[in-house]
Order: sequence, then structure tokens, then C-alpha cells
Amino acid sequence: MATAQPKLPAGAAAARRLARGCWSAFWDYETPKVVVVRNRRLGVVYRAVQLLILLYFVWYVFIIQKSYQDRETGPESSVITKVKGITTSEHKVWDVEEYVKPPEGGSVFSIITRIEITSDQTLGTCPESLRVGNAACHSDDDCVAGGLDMLGNGLRTGRCVSYYHGDSRTCEVSAWCPLEDGASVSQFLGKMAPNFTILIKNSIHYPKFKFSKGNIASEKGDYLKHCTFEQDSDPYCPIFRLGFIVEQAGENFTELAHKGGVIGVIINWDCDLDHSESECNPKYSFRRLDPKHVPASSGYNFRFAKYYNTNGTTTRTLIKAYGIRIDVIVHGQAGKFSLIPTIINLATALTSIGVGSFLCDWILLTFMNKNKIYSHKKFDKVCTPRHPSSSWPVTLALVLGQGPPPPSCYSRDQLPSPPPGQEGRPRDKGQS
Repeated sequence: MATAQPKLPAGAAAARRLARGCWSAFWDYETPKVVVVRNRRLGVVYRAVQLLILLYFVWYVFIIQKSYQDRETGPESSVITKVKGITTSEHKVWDVEEYVKPPEGGSVFSIITRIEITSDQTLGTCPESLRVGNAACHSDDDCVAGGLDMLGNGLRTGRCVSYYHGDSRTCEVSAWCPLEDGASVSQFLGKMAPNFTILIKNSIHYPKFKFSKGNIASEKGDYLKHCTFEQDSDPYCPIFRLGFIVEQAGENFTELAHKGGVIGVIINWDCDLDHSESECNPKYSFRRLDPKHVPASSGYNFRFAKYYNTNGTTTRTLIKAYGIRIDVIVHGQAGKFSLIPTIINLATALTSIGVGSFLCDWILLTFMNKNKIYSHKKFDKVCTPRHPSSSWPVTLALVLGQGPPPPSCYSRDQLPSPPPGQEGRPRDKGQS
């Protein structure tokens, strides 16, 4: 006769049940319940949303954006420029050394096309310019000796003198005299400037992919001495006529040469490194960078001076130069197939397809006529026991054997059947 197992205390039994439930939750597999709703309109909406999401990822994300590639933006770049050409003004011949500033050949340089020259300036006293605020005067009392206007040309002497021309009078200043207002002469250098040639050497490097390339063809000999840039026939001959650059930027050369302006030469290196190196080619574009329709910001000019020593006296020639500034801007990006972004974007695409289910469930449970029936079929409602044991202190007490176990709770269609012959009889108070 088998011996009866000793009955465990209530606390130990509760602890065992809790441990068994934890292990069961760890090893069990849960799968969502699937409810098939035979509704043609809802099915069309569901498949249409899935198709749109699929087209977005296949066409835009993977084909257009190439999101299966690892990318690097902003290549390491070097630019060297060289200008060639000769032009003339009313009084002299100008070569590259005189009309290109600065002469180092960097990515930003200016080609002078018009100048205003003020010759033989010496340190002395002369009337202040009328362009300076509060420079006009009627007597010496209007001019304070030692006064200094930061927008003016020199230190005031305290005298009111006649202006260079006309009946106006201005305060006298100690400065380089005569000022521009009194003796400047304009000369135009842009007559032959459209034929100037500009060589732009550019090399780029993408360190992530260890890829380098330049914009000059590898032909030997004097290839560069006889070619000019053509996008179709000579894309690797980066020699541009200045007139061609201005024309491609949509500007009038004569107007630009008189007022000055800034033209951007933009070199774009977009390289798909899944293909051969020969398909990674520079693409050039040109546009004006200064706002020509805003008078206060349009145009480009700067000043510089040339100094001389004549018989122990220092003189200078002040030059206000108008010109075309060229900014060479290099940008681009390179891409190459990589497994990590491919997996990430595939996972995103598969997850996004679930948006169709979310949308259709919302329509099904909100706007359909039989939404309550669909909700009852879709969800199994589980009753939560309203018992003090649902709180943490009581639950801990159950584990330690210090309280009664919680009552069983069933949904309406899962209530246990009463014993035969007891249908409709009320339960005893002691039954749980």
C-alpha cells in the first residue's frame, strides 16, 4: 500500500505554482490569433496599402536612393587653378600677373575686369569725401580737430575747406591725398577677357572606400595644350573659357565685367562604386552666387595699392578693382554595397507592411456595421480578478503562505459546467 504524500503547506504550494508558471511562460510559444474577414472592400484596401508600401521600398528606397549601399559624403578634395590670357586697357597691356588676385592659384580667385585708379597719392591734407556722413561743413566750427570717423578717410584737422569740384565745402582730413573722389580714372580690362582660359585641376579621395580619382585625362604629351572642355567629347580636359563659364551661369558678360560678381564652378563627384571606375565621372555646373537683384549685395570689388619711393617721398597708386570672382566648389558622395544597411532596410520594409493590417483593423473595428461582432471574434477577453491579492504585498504574502489563493476567473464561454443534476442550483458559500 502506497504511502500518502505529505501535504505541503499553503505557502509552499503557492510558491511551487508560481515557479511552475514562470518556467511555463519561459518555454511556451505564443502566436497571434488570425481572423479571416470576407469583405471585398476591406481586402482591396489591405492589398492596396501593401502594394504602395512595397512599391515605395522597391522603387524609391532601393532603386532611387540605393539604400543597400554604405555611403560616404564630402570627399577629400584639392583644387589648383591657373589662368592664361592677355588683355588691354586704354593705356597699357595687362597680363596674368596683374589681373589675377591672388596669384597662388587656389580654389577662390578674382579676374579684374575694370579698375578705378587714383595716382600719386601722398600723405598730406585734403577735403574729406562727401560720401562720408557729417563731412559737409560751413565753417571751421563744424569741424572738430582730432575727430576720427571710422567710415572716413583720415583724421580731421579742424578746418573747413572747399571740395574738389563745385561749391561744396567739407572738413579737411590728414590722409592719403588726393582721395578717390577727386582724381580717380576708370579703365576697362574686359574687352578680351571672355577668351581667358582657366585650368581647374581637381582630385578627390574617399577614404572609407580607398578610392581616388582626378579630373584630368591620363593621355601623355601635350594633350592639355590643345583641348578645351566639352561635356561630351572632352570631359577630362578641365580648361574653360571665362566667357563660357559666364554664359553657362546665365549672365551677360559686359554687365558682369563692369559691376563685378561671383560665379560658382561646382564639381560634383557622385560615384557608384559597385560599377567600374570609368563610370565615376565629374559633372560640372555653373551659377552666380551673389544676389544680383539686391543692389546692396550684388557686384564684387576690392581695393589694393602699389607703393613707390620717388626722391625720398613715398607715393602710392590706389586701385579699386571690379572683377569676376570664381569659387570652385567640390562635393559628392560615394556608395558601395554593404550587408548591414541592406538587412536594416529589408527589415524596415517587412515591418512597414504591417501598417496595412493596423489600418484595416482600425477600419474594421471602428467604421464597419458589425464592428462589435468582429471585436468579439478578434479578442479573447480575460477577466482580471478583483481581489486584494492583485497587489504586491498580498501576492508576496501568498508566496510565503500567509494568505488564501486567489479565486479562479473564467470568461463567459469558459465557465465550468455544474455536476449532473445540479444545474441551476446555487453554489455553496465555501466553494471557490
